Amino acid sequence: MKGNEFHTMSDVELTKKLQDLKSELFNLRFRHASGQLENPVSIRICKRDIARVNTELRARQGKA
Repeated sequence: MKGNEFHTMSDVELTKKLQDLKSELFNLRFRHASGQLENPVSIRICKRDIARVNTELRARQGKA
């Protein structure tokens, strides 16, 4: 996802998305360790999305 897509989400949606991304990252790491991951770049993409969500949540905490 792009960073500007996270700007339009509410705080509840962002926390739900963060939980989903963390579970997806766990599954990707598990599949990578077992040799079943076709595209290892997907781990990096997932990590970046987690960072984007965390950045947006942190920015909103600073405004409050």
